[in-house]
Amino acid sequence: MKRLLSGNEAIARGAWEAGVEVASGYPGTPSTEILENLARMPGVYAEWAPNEKVALDAAIGAAYAGKRALATMKHVGVNVAADSLFYASFTGMEAGLVIVSADDPSMHSSQNEQDNRNYAKFARLPCLDPADSQEARDMMLAGYEISEKFDTPVLLRPTTRVCHTSTLVEALPDRYQTPPPGKYPRNHAKYVMVPANARGRHPWVEERLEKLT
Repeated sequence: MKRLLSGNEAIARGAWEAGVEVASGYPGTPSTEILENLARMPGVYAEWAPNEKVALDAAIGAAYAGKRALATMKHVGVNVAADSLFYASFTGMEAGLVIVSADDPSMHSSQNEQDNRNYAKFARLPCLDPADSQEARDMMLAGYEISEKFDTPVLLRPTTRVCHTSTLVEALPDRYQTPPPGKYPRNHAKYVMVPANARGRHPWVEERLEKLT
């Protein structure tokens, strides 16, 4: 079925189709409508967080527990969430995690403009860069597949024009049914990023990047 959707609506639709069960975000143009739309969809627990780091930590916790999760924020919010972004890159997940960084070139509603594809580069993460609503929806589904195949968070980086422009979107009527999570693995070397463990994970992160490219 085809629908006329804004980029933000398409991202929410893609997250729902991908089987996201937990979504957390901090409001800010151009990202706000993503969580607002997703919160109205069945089978999703969605919440506003006090700040972007808390939003990302909540989504990371859900992904550690085996639930597909989404964190949403505008570009400057990734500055606040950067600590969590970098350690999540080192740990990987038990289920898919996508982080939406809605960038604002030309500062339509922001105090600065920054290209958060650089965060993906620094954190050794894949970054998906949609050009319209259809790509925004499609890349959400692809993002969860990439996340789980390569054990990595994925950054989705729409811009203001993509977020707020509406185009036709081909969508599925049903959503992916995530398998029930198993017992949480007590893997301290993977999930507890004290320096000794983090040093051991660094070569793994670089090897993962080679596989991604």
